[in-house]
Amino acid sequence: MTIRLLLADDHRMLRETMKRSMIDEGFDVIAEAADGLEAVTLTLEHRPDVVLMDVTMPEFDGVEATRRIHEADESIRIIMLTMHADEDVITAAIRAGAVGYLVKDCTFEEVAATVRAAVSGDTDVSANVAATMLAEAKDLAGGDDAVISRREIEVLQHIADGCSTPEVAEKLFISQKTVKNHLASIYAKLDARDRTQAVLQAVRMGIVRLY
Repeated sequence: MTIRLLLADDHRMLRETMKRSMIDEGFDVIAEAADGLEAVTLTLEHRPDVVLMDVTMPEFDGVEATRRIHEADESIRIIMLTMHADEDVITAAIRAGAVGYLVKDCTFEEVAATVRAAVSGDTDVSANVAATMLAEAKDLAGGDDAVISRREIEVLQHIADGCSTPEVAEKLFISQKTVKNHLASIYAKLDARDRTQAVLQAVRMGIVRLY
């Protein structure tokens, strides 16, 4: 099934470039928004699978747009795109409901991979913002403490370090399927819907640490 995208960015040239690249990657770009208000309106009208959301936009910013969309429909996956890895913005975006966070110096291939991961519930954040996001998110609220296995802690620690599923599998000498099975178990134990929430919860609980 083709993944349906909505692009939200106030820079028309960037939107057009992103649109062409995402279409080339096999996505269906169903709508474009030039400000935060339009992003919310068009998202709730078209119900895309994923929104690629700029942070700095007119009317209201991408974080506020994300919060409004997430409150209306939690099934819509939102990935933030920004020029800078600002610590406060990263934390605010995750709190608002974003499932991924990419800096605009990443490649279109990385954007495409993150979109596909968002749909599958296996979302990554840019490696160069992962540590910052996790450090700032230590105070996020979460559920009750849960006991997870030593192997699951190893998997979580590598995820916290910014590793992808294939990289975790390689480092632990296990299959990618086994990594995904561990992640599914972790999600259940930590009451998390994806790896971003799981890592945030694990950092808050002191299960994993940053080095």
